[in-house]
Amino acid sequence: MTTTAGPRWWSLRKRLAAAAADRPRWSLRKRLVLAVVGLLAAVAIVIGTVSVLALSTFLTQRLDDQLTAATGRSQGAFSFGQPSALSQDQFLAAVARQAPGTLIAVVLNGTVYGGVKGQVGELAPLSRAQQDTILSVSSKSGPNTVSLTSLGNYRVKSNHFSNTDLITGLPLGDMQATLLQLSLVIATVTAVGLVGIAFAGAGIVRVALRPLERVVATTTRVAELPLDRGEVALAERVPDEDADPRTEVGQVGSAINRMLGHIAAALTARQESENKVRQFVADASHELRTPLASIRGYAELSRRGNHDLPDDVTYSIRRVESEATRMTSLVEDLLLLARLDEGRDLESKPIDLSRLLIDVVSDAHAAGPDHEWALDVPEEPVIIPGDDARLHQVFANLLANARVHTPAGSSVVVALGMEEDFAVVTVTDDGPGVPDEVKPVMFERFARADSSRSRAAGSTGLGLAIVTAVIQGHDGMVAVESEPGRTQFRVALPLETGAVARGEIEAPSAPAEGPVAE
Repeated sequence: MTTTAGPRWWSLRKRLAAAAADRPRWSLRKRLVLAVVGLLAAVAIVIGTVSVLALSTFLTQRLDDQLTAATGRSQGAFSFGQPSALSQDQFLAAVARQAPGTLIAVVLNGTVYGGVKGQVGELAPLSRAQQDTILSVSSKSGPNTVSLTSLGNYRVKSNHFSNTDLITGLPLGDMQATLLQLSLVIATVTAVGLVGIAFAGAGIVRVALRPLERVVATTTRVAELPLDRGEVALAERVPDEDADPRTEVGQVGSAINRMLGHIAAALTARQESENKVRQFVADASHELRTPLASIRGYAELSRRGNHDLPDDVTYSIRRVESEATRMTSLVEDLLLLARLDEGRDLESKPIDLSRLLIDVVSDAHAAGPDHEWALDVPEEPVIIPGDDARLHQVFANLLANARVHTPAGSSVVVALGMEEDFAVVTVTDDGPGVPDEVKPVMFERFARADSSRSRAAGSTGLGLAIVTAVIQGHDGMVAVESEPGRTQFRVALPLETGAVARGEIEAPSAPAEGPVAE
């Protein structure tokens, strides 16, 4: 036999956990204020309840004493055990001795005689329901509380004499009104006090949590620092007054300061190591340029000289020249990245982005005539500040990337537009797309994919890294969207808003018309 109790219980636990996760979270300030108000409300309720109960007990005891005295006065007016025990004169004498509102009744042989004294001394008779209530308490000893319908609640006491019961009662209206008034006063004062405490508590908690807010502000500023690249000056620290280990918040601030100190030391060591590597790459790249130029020169001289060389030697010289050219390109890319990593400023002069794209697309058409190239630019010049040579290299790399990694006959569309304060250039091709495993790392250095994106295609893995470094140096952004049959690189560069807009530098003229592949 199988049971479903286990799965059902587990499902219920999951639903409860999901409901708890979806429940809105309260801030620490709100929880503290509500906790204080709730605790004070509980204390006020307990104090109010105890006060009302104590006063009720006191007033009831005092009323019982008054009831005993009233019973004695009524008893003195009657001559119980004598034939004339219920004479009219005796009732009048008993009524005269009591205060208005006092109940005076005699139960004889199951019949109730008497009533309630009025304000002018008359004896108001009892109704049938009230008489039944009196009969129900005639046999009970000690004071009892009963309800006499329209007359309200009474505190009554029964005294038995042979076959006769004397019932005396005093009204509870005044006592109940006093207790009700006290309850209302306590409730009103408690409510007003809790509201005042809530506002005062919110202010006190706000002041008490200001050190924590300053700690949060410090950690927020640290979180917004670009710690992943470049020189990092991690000078942010929690103020000394908020890092006192004698307080709870100070302990948090002190721990954060120690953590920031360790992070700063680690970042400094990391930066020093990176600087050494970059310096080595820059020096090595710079030193390799001269021997590579010599190798290319001697190889070209040997190939072009009037020498009767064997075919295999001629082929080897050509391969030496080709590989030297390829290695020179790699060295130049490494040297450029090293310089960009060092933070060397790029040139910033007005550039007509439309003219630059026309030149780049024309060069790409000449390098890849087996592709279909298209260019879409606005009629008006799009002026941006930047480094003309580096931006030319950026878009040349993107077009070379599209040409190398798409089959012959693929179309590549370059479009220029403006969105808000940015000039946006898109390079879209209809090739096979970027593999999913390459997308997260395609802008990193030496990132390559297999198959078409291989060394056989002449890729060094630095083209897109150079694109990223140059665009970031221009305060721009680059992104890619790819799926089978469509890949689009999107470059956003800030529009010219500085020297050209102020008239300090003359903007370039409109581009001259020239052939563009369609």
